[in-house]
Amino acid sequence: MALFPVVLMLFALGMERVEHRLSKLLEPDEEVQHYLDSASNAEVKELRKLGLPAGVARKRKRRARTEELDVARAS
Repeated sequence: MALFPVVLMLFALGMERVEHRLSKLLEPDEEVQHYLDSASNAEVKELRKLGLPAGVARKRKRRARTEELDVARAS
């Protein structure tokens, strides 16, 4: 009976370590956070409809196309 508080404290300390590791893993990547901050509602709906991997691939293709156009205009 006297061990219960000690075991409970050790369990709480262990769970705190697990929570800290999980919070580091689940923090959004800087690129993802920037995209979500700057995305329009239509882009977010497209991501939701297509799924994240397909939507991100389409966004990268579009971004690459616009960068190519910018380079072509500059030259």
